[in-house]
Amino acid sequence: MKANIRENTPVKGESAVKVDVAIIGAGISGIGAAIRLLAQGTTRFVVLEKASAVGGTWRDNTYPGCACDVPSALYSYSFAQKPDWSRVFAGQSEILDYVKDVAAGHGVADYIEYNAPVEDSRWDETAGHWVVRTPRGTWHARVLISCTGYLHEPQIPDIPGLKDFSGKLFHSSRWDHAHDLRGERVAVIGTGASAIQFVPEIQPKVAQLHLFQRTPQWILPKLDVNVPALPQRILSLPFATDTLRSILYNGLEVFGLGFRHPALLKQVEKLARAHLAQTIPDPVLRAKLTPDYVLGCKRVLLSNNYYQSVAQPNVEVLATGVKEVRGNMLVGQDGSEREVDTVILGTGFHVSDQPNAAHVYGKDARSLDDVWQGSPEAYRGTTVHGFPNFFLVLGPNLAIGNNSAFVVIESQLDYIMGALKAMKRERISRVEVRAEAQAAYNREVQRDLQTTVWNTGGCSSYYIDANGRNSIGFPWSTQTMRRLLADFDMDKYEVTRASQGGQQVTGSFQHA
Repeated sequence: MKANIRENTPVKGESAVKVDVAIIGAGISGIGAAIRLLAQGTTRFVVLEKASAVGGTWRDNTYPGCACDVPSALYSYSFAQKPDWSRVFAGQSEILDYVKDVAAGHGVADYIEYNAPVEDSRWDETAGHWVVRTPRGTWHARVLISCTGYLHEPQIPDIPGLKDFSGKLFHSSRWDHAHDLRGERVAVIGTGASAIQFVPEIQPKVAQLHLFQRTPQWILPKLDVNVPALPQRILSLPFATDTLRSILYNGLEVFGLGFRHPALLKQVEKLARAHLAQTIPDPVLRAKLTPDYVLGCKRVLLSNNYYQSVAQPNVEVLATGVKEVRGNMLVGQDGSEREVDTVILGTGFHVSDQPNAAHVYGKDARSLDDVWQGSPEAYRGTTVHGFPNFFLVLGPNLAIGNNSAFVVIESQLDYIMGALKAMKRERISRVEVRAEAQAAYNREVQRDLQTTVWNTGGCSSYYIDANGRNSIGFPWSTQTMRRLLADFDMDKYEVTRASQGGQQVTGSFQHA
């Protein structure tokens, strides 16, 4: 079937290709969605990928030291587990190779259209399908699944003079490997998850390293070692990877209790304080690196070498944000001035304000951006009223903070595939979550988020959006998430069957 779709790949200006499903993005969630479609017999679909390769965030983030902070055995698809990870916490290149291998092994690569960023996707109420436009042409899809994630569009701070910086400037997710940092004076703006990984890698090379730290982070030791050949062979035995995966999953779920009951995190906070005290003997530097908020309020970080690196003589921690840039001079909010050759932005990504939301238009011609007004909201993090036949993976209020993103992704894919099966079984051409169902669900979400560490921990984080609302965190356990997303609850949706109102159905899910 794919051969026919590829032969009919549109050329700009020509007629659109009709498919049952269009998937936006070929990262972990997009690849997973494609595999699940194939598993249930759907072959009339396309994966629209903005870049020239799969991998999403693991393709884009190639900075030195880039690695996962979830154990490798858990950071994988449940249906494609890898017994021979080289480390307890895999590095970027190994994870990217894994994603590529899974995509190739499941025949997904043939369904991907590369270099096809979605410029515009609009629901056509009359035709009953999505019109998805890319530089390569247009697709008409009965169902649209957005798998764009939220760790791919870099957050560039609005600092006066930054764009006119006279030296080298780049974001950690757009690392310039051709630029030699040896002997340079380097400034790093932001000291979050990326910075604590790349700082130890570049510190020995540079002449001076100035870290502009607006907020210190809680950092725990990382129990990361090479995995010898014998454990890899043991894990290749039947059920061994499932057993390890279950142990890790349940252990992280226990840790997750602290996010919902912040008092429990005080014990973990003691471990973080001990880690800091043992590695930073200088009381002045230690004070700069000690957070004043509850552990877990921001993303909990793992590192064995960040503190050692910042304690080196060529490193300076400036406990200030950057006020402005003048030529090659960075001026801190506290008035400090540092002249540098290179600036590296470790300022994270657009999370609650996903850029893709500006390009998805629902039944009333309003975009997700227009509807959300800075506070993303969805039913069970997956569907949005006003956007028929549209599904979000890693949508609003599904971030868990304590476990693998694969848990979230696969739970959502269960729900989405259940919806597609129901559409075929009931000959449904259109599904749209009811406004009252979405509102009721989100009232419960926001109610139970009020006592979580994200809302009460005393920090500013990407969990809290521009309107002061937590539109990112999931307030319950992942067992609850799995239960909520296990089955498609059609009673919460307005549905149109193919025989109703004489509506013409584009495609029929004959292969679903």
